[in-house]
Amino acid sequence: MAYSTKKGLLLYNVYRTLTYALSPLIRLHLRWRISRGLDHRCRWPERLGRPSLPRRPGPLVWFHAVSLGEGMAAIPVIRECVRKMPNVNVLMTITTMSAFEVLRNWLPSEIIFQFSPLDTPSSIDSFLRYWKPKAIILMESELWPNLIMRASQNGITLALLNARMSEKSFEVWSRPVLLPLISLMLSKFSLIAPLSTEQGIRFQLLQAPPAIISFSGDLKYVIEDFGVNGRGGKSIDDLRLQLAHKQVWMASSIHRGEEENLIAVILGVHTTLMQLQPNILIIIVPRHPQHGREIAKKLEKEGQNVILRSQHKKLKPETNIYVVDTLGELRHLYMLTPIAVIGGSFLPGSTGHNISEAASAGCAVLTGCHIGHFSHMVLEMQRLNPLSVLQVSGKMELEKTLIQLFTNATLLEAHRKAAKEAFSRLSSDIVTNTVLNGGFIQEKS
Repeated sequence: MAYSTKKGLLLYNVYRTLTYALSPLIRLHLRWRISRGLDHRCRWPERLGRPSLPRRPGPLVWFHAVSLGEGMAAIPVIRECVRKMPNVNVLMTITTMSAFEVLRNWLPSEIIFQFSPLDTPSSIDSFLRYWKPKAIILMESELWPNLIMRASQNGITLALLNARMSEKSFEVWSRPVLLPLISLMLSKFSLIAPLSTEQGIRFQLLQAPPAIISFSGDLKYVIEDFGVNGRGGKSIDDLRLQLAHKQVWMASSIHRGEEENLIAVILGVHTTLMQLQPNILIIIVPRHPQHGREIAKKLEKEGQNVILRSQHKKLKPETNIYVVDTLGELRHLYMLTPIAVIGGSFLPGSTGHNISEAASAGCAVLTGCHIGHFSHMVLEMQRLNPLSVLQVSGKMELEKTLIQLFTNATLLEAHRKAAKEAFSRLSSDIVTNTVLNGGFIQEKS
């Protein structure tokens, strides 16, 4: 056995011992999260590896994603898995409440849906012992030592789809003391499908076997349109009619930490735009519903004409700000606006956010310059057409760009068309390529 492998195993045993010893504290932290509404009050035992649903007979494939974006990116592959292997059970786990609230309504009925187990020895062992998966498909950056090592020891096939490693994480894992552990973990995978060539290089530098790295494309390009039903569908249609005689733009995916600076910038720009277009309205969509309610309350105190989406009120003639505090509607809201400014990209250290949903809806896409692991998406779209994504560095540039778009219909249409065409080209064949690369999905006989 190579020295680096021995050192990796030693580090893993240290990690396993620590997580075992700290399990009581981890459980206390879980209870704190429940009290804050960050974990489900009734289904929290699932986080300890305790199932709430029966294990059906037959082989099972486990897909795991942390949050809503990763979960939605997994669904096209899950549907293909169900289509190609109708006799195989599919289990999906998520971590965040927002993902749970949205995905439970849109997953195929035959999919088993649970919260993910914590990466403690007892939780992972209990989970694997009950569900007995034949393959585990992890999304993006879910590299947990107990999960990966115990799965490998049980002969379970491992794949990492849409694989990414942030610059900060890469620096941490590259340190001599941790490199043997990450190298050992990556050696247990049968497939690593990176988001981009740059991400693939990072995994190779962390000593992932080159033969298992295969680029298929970014699955976030093929996130499905789940549609809205019932009251949600009528509400979107009603809002579309109310916006018919207004000029509209959107600021979406506003992250906590951005609101003071970015919201101030957005409102400043919006005030300037109102002087040119008195009937203009901005739709503000924060990342989390509670954050939206906080923003609306603050704006109301400042005397702004605000409507909160969850209140289902009709727009008044003087309404110029519409704050969204609901989940699962962003793709449909993009259909209501010709211009989308994507948040999570305006402060140093930001990681960017998915721009493909806005592009697929035919919006003119604007983003900040701090785009982190979404830089590949911006660069790919700009390479196909420079008009597809516009990057702005601050208030003056954002204001100038928006004025140009609102006062030049030909320019606006060119940007909208470029975004939609770039998205269309980049989204083709991704699921097919992922399936062909993944040994966990096989053609029906």
